[in-house]
Amino acid sequence: MLTSCPSCLQGMSRYQEDTGMQADYIVVEMARHILGEDWLQNYVQRANNGGIERVLL
Repeated sequence: MLTSCPSCLQGMSRYQEDTGMQADYIVVEMARHILGEDWLQNYVQRANNGGIERVLL
């Protein structure tokens, strides 16, 4: 289940064990789809190496 609402994500996560459903932010799923599975590690590495300003620009 995808959402953009922090409260909804928290609420849905409470029932993950009961339903077997995983919840995540839609932007995280979009990043995975567009940038690949290791998008977060690449982002952190680039931010640490060149500074956050360089990554965002």
